[in-house]
Amino acid sequence: MKTLSPFPTLFVLGFALTSSSLFGQGQMQPVLEGVYNQWRQAMITKNPHRWSQTTSARRQVEVRNRIFSERLPFPASVFQLPAAPPDLRGLTPARLRVRGSTAKAVYFGKINFGVGGTPTDNILVLSFVQEKGWKYDGAEFINLIALPEVRAQLAKGDYSSLDDAEFLPSGSQPQIPAIQLKGPVPYIAKVYCFCPGREVTVQVNRRSRHTIANNKRAEVVIGGANPGVNQVEYTVKSLPGAEGKEPLAIRVYLMSQKPGVRVPAVFEYLVPEGGKVNGSGSGTFTLDQAVASQLR
Repeated sequence: MKTLSPFPTLFVLGFALTSSSLFGQGQMQPVLEGVYNQWRQAMITKNPHRWSQTTSARRQVEVRNRIFSERLPFPASVFQLPAAPPDLRGLTPARLRVRGSTAKAVYFGKINFGVGGTPTDNILVLSFVQEKGWKYDGAEFINLIALPEVRAQLAKGDYSSLDDAEFLPSGSQPQIPAIQLKGPVPYIAKVYCFCPGREVTVQVNRRSRHTIANNKRAEVVIGGANPGVNQVEYTVKSLPGAEGKEPLAIRVYLMSQKPGVRVPAVFEYLVPEGGKVNGSGSGTFTLDQAVASQLR
């Protein structure tokens, strides 16, 4: 239920002017495609040095933080992806825009992640940032299965639907996270949210912030859970088109590394369908020795 665009985003990849030009104008297309292809090759060949050379500083910190927050090995876990980075060959370059030190390239076509099945026409958005040369900063995959009219429009070469704000580069250098983990956290924690018709922001220990909109998703808590008292804060707001009667669930779990051990939610805020939802709230949970003994 985004207000800027009908697109449901499902996947979770020294210029002083703003350009809204199509691909093929100027020299940016081969430059950015070259950066992406080098990053993709680093992922395929599992090359840590090449990965660090082609990946933005912000993204490197975020990836490392996530890996250490799940107590996984770094850098080996960088390359453990659920799907392969797609090849750009065969895709139609639809939009390329540069703004300040940021750029976005939008592709349309049969995006193949190498997981089997027959790829259908969808959208791939690649983000880049200028850091002593252009670096890969992330990707978004937009599935058009629920938008057949948009898919048909794009297939005819009408890319006007890609002019919404969410397809534009920000123009601002992305901030590097203040938290930069140097090794695995003591205990793994995850935030779970089910929030149809709403946008929920959850913050754990005032350092791990999670925003989930109109979705059901779990995310790892950056920095993990602390021994002792841990703080949870949340805000909830309704999205356009929502009925206001949808159920809501916000939970925090501690993840055990012992086989077969599951620990109940240590924090929970639940609202049944039709129930009254608080716009904000907070709470705590305690990770004492008895709980810790179940985790590792």
